[in-house]
Amino acid sequence: MASRPTSTEPTLVQTWRAARPPVAGVHLDSAACSRQSLAAIEAAAAHARHEAEVGGYVAAEAAAPVLDAGRAAVGALTGFALTDVNFTTGSNHALDILLGDWRGERTLACLPGEYGPNLLIMARHGFDVRALPVDGSGRLDVGAVAAALAADPPALVHLTTLGSHKGIVQPAAALGAVCRAAGLPLVVDAAQAFAHVDCADVGADAMYSSSRKWTAGPRGLGWLAARPGLLSEGVLARMAHAEVNVAAQVGLSIALGEHVEAGPAHVRARLAEVGATTRVALSDVAGWQVVEPIEEPSAITTLIPPDGVDPQAVRARLIAEHRIVTTYAGVERAPKEMTGPALRVSPHVDVTTDDLEVFAAALTALS
Repeated sequence: MASRPTSTEPTLVQTWRAARPPVAGVHLDSAACSRQSLAAIEAAAAHARHEAEVGGYVAAEAAAPVLDAGRAAVGALTGFALTDVNFTTGSNHALDILLGDWRGERTLACLPGEYGPNLLIMARHGFDVRALPVDGSGRLDVGAVAAALAADPPALVHLTTLGSHKGIVQPAAALGAVCRAAGLPLVVDAAQAFAHVDCADVGADAMYSSSRKWTAGPRGLGWLAARPGLLSEGVLARMAHAEVNVAAQVGLSIALGEHVEAGPAHVRARLAEVGATTRVALSDVAGWQVVEPIEEPSAITTLIPPDGVDPQAVRARLIAEHRIVTTYAGVERAPKEMTGPALRVSPHVDVTTDDLEVFAAALTALS
């Protein structure tokens, strides 16, 4: 991975950075919140101005083609139709809608490393949660899953394709095939997976994601795609008439268009390369343990700290003293799997070897 591309043709690294305001330091936090492009920011601002000029509802009608293009992009990237896709205020909102509207038995199977806030939503809606079989790395054991689902089928299967606490990519398409064969509905949390790993051939009955992560859209927004009939007419009607931030939806639609224009397969390949390069660069930082295999096809790298080192304090000092942004991952992110806190590193396609060297040196100094 070159620090300073020399080709006369624009690379993904060059075009990504050129499309955004200059970064103030080193941004290694895309799994939390990526950097928006100038075009997405300006489109949202332009819509807000239009609301002031002609009124919010008139402006919303004018923005309908842009929003439809955004929903169509989500559909194309996930295998859903445009009409299956609804904007939400984020991933938690989407799961809350789905589980609150569920009309069947409230039994659910998910990963042992399920995202903590998802577990709270499941509990709040009265779901009896059981764990899907995994291997030693936390990855689904598809053969064991098929046997477990056949022996004692839940009413619903939920899969977080890529966790918040660990960059292990789950075999979503294989689980989708198992669920179809068993006649079980599958809901996929793609908050970390969408625009990062392939989400198109999963065959899920519902999928949801956030706007601010790998898509690099505005905060406070997401989407929910559901097959016809999964959501009740009452819920669909409420979603259609809910108070929404149309300006943010316009910004997200522009970000989705930029992702499609960049080439989703090209972006996925680059992010896999970024992850491998990051893990190699950090493998020699004294005392810190890299969790993911080097060739894991994700850009998320999890670092377990040396004994006596507080990753939350390290994150704060990285920001204050080095202008490097990372994520502190507490055990509440995956309370049934994590045994201690970690530091998460998640650069986007524009990271350079210089960035990673600066981070490795700062991490060594703070450890």
